[in-house]
Amino acid sequence: MCRNIRPLSNFEPPATHDEIQAAALQYVRKISGTTRPSRVNAEAFDRAVAEVAAASTRLLDALVTTAPPKDREVEAAKARQRAALRYGT
Repeated sequence: MCRNIRPLSNFEPPATHDEIQAAALQYVRKISGTTRPSRVNAEAFDRAVAEVAAASTRLLDALVTTAPPKDREVEAAKARQRAALRYGT
């Protein structure tokens, strides 16, 4: 489940709301132990996702770095190369 959570800091262009929301959803899924809550727990689950997304947005907005921004395409190519080495594809 958590393999889908990717670093979102220091990218050009900055992380989108959808990327932050997806990472928050994966985090809440991981700690709750379910990918889909029951109807009774749906409200708490959705509220947790929204709160984690809001906290993540605040964190990303507050982080300061002197490193140059990373390029998404370059980082994706590196990830594909690591996966090819790891899985032999």
